[in-house]
Amino acid sequence: MDADHAVLLNRPVRLGPLDPEQRVLAVDVVRGFALLGVLLVNMGFFAAPFHAILLETPWWTALPDRIAEFGVRTLAEGKFYLLFSLLFGVGMSIQMQRAAERGRGFAGYYVRRLLVLLGIGLAHALCLWYGDILTAYALLGFLLLPFRRRRDRTVLIWSGIIYLLPVLIMGAVAVAVELGRRFAAAEIAREFEGQAAEFRRIAAAAVEVYAHGSWSEIFQQRLIDLAEISVGYVMIGPAVLSMFLLGLYVGRRRILHEPEAHLRLLRGLVYFGLPLGLILNVGHAVGREFTTLAEPSPAGWLVYVALCIGTPLLGFGYAAGLVLLLRTERWRERLRPLAAVGRMALTNYLLQTLICTTVFYSYGLGLFGRVGPAVYVPLALVLYALQVPLSVWWLRRFRFGPMEWVWRTLTYGMPQPLRVSGAPEVPH
Repeated sequence: MDADHAVLLNRPVRLGPLDPEQRVLAVDVVRGFALLGVLLVNMGFFAAPFHAILLETPWWTALPDRIAEFGVRTLAEGKFYLLFSLLFGVGMSIQMQRAAERGRGFAGYYVRRLLVLLGIGLAHALCLWYGDILTAYALLGFLLLPFRRRRDRTVLIWSGIIYLLPVLIMGAVAVAVELGRRFAAAEIAREFEGQAAEFRRIAAAAVEVYAHGSWSEIFQQRLIDLAEISVGYVMIGPAVLSMFLLGLYVGRRRILHEPEAHLRLLRGLVYFGLPLGLILNVGHAVGREFTTLAEPSPAGWLVYVALCIGTPLLGFGYAAGLVLLLRTERWRERLRPLAAVGRMALTNYLLQTLICTTVFYSYGLGLFGRVGPAVYVPLALVLYALQVPLSVWWLRRFRFGPMEWVWRTLTYGMPQPLRVSGAPEVPH
């Protein structure tokens, strides 16, 4: 009995993963493209201590490095984790719809899915890289549940309110520091000087450990970095949750499912969002040359505001452009390989970590702190270029990526069929 007949007979159907023909091509293509941007940004943290972004003096000073870093900051920084977050919300809307169509409860399945993702994220953070985002996705994903039955307008309003929280926090901190300077300028200056010196010391220690330390020393340093970078989720978390909610709205309105019904919005994002987003991101990148994240100021806050407005405009402009291109057969065939990367996003994300930490850490090539953006940006492009055909090759033979199979198997509580029916046997 198929799912539609079972629903008509009021018999619940067991939930299962989407078949390839049921997937939304635009969602997979955008996710696959976003993985390139995520890698470009993450390379900066694979290759150098994260405290480097808090230093007034740039970590990389050679002109080719500065140019490459400026390009990543302008075109990639922040844009792609927002896209991934939005697609997470879209995915939730798709799963909710499928559960309703099959007469199944949604909350229990969704909670199991998040718990498995949380386990994968913790393993990733503790054993490979402190910059893991999966743990944050899993924890923040629970906050989506109260919104699953809210009206679209309510979801959209809360998305905007939550997105503004970091902007308001940064503004309040900048004002407080500026007022403090009026009464205790010398003391505040000394405090920031001491903080900068501490950042330099921590960064130098991290370079020594990651480039030359034993696995045990790297593990201890990873725990330290994980604890310190977790504070940053106070600022990143609201943006992620906001995009989750916006993705839930986008999924309900079927903007990626039915682009023909939303051409005005998509074209507006491309023709107006992309140029304005680019201008604001260039302004942010230039402003970062004259301000530091570690020392709040009104000028720094304006630079941050430019980022907060420009980032979604540019990121959504990228996505809208891809969706519009997918309307033509020629571009669908050209972009289809990106869908394979998107279908294996979890596997590819973890594979990027495994390869890059091996390249930069002592148990591999030990290049941590030694090669800058002029080297690691081309390296990222090469790595991604290899992941595209590898993903295509894998999905011709298997239904899921390896980690996607683990995620689904643990979520559904039973082994999922992995091999594509009729696929050739691959010798061991």
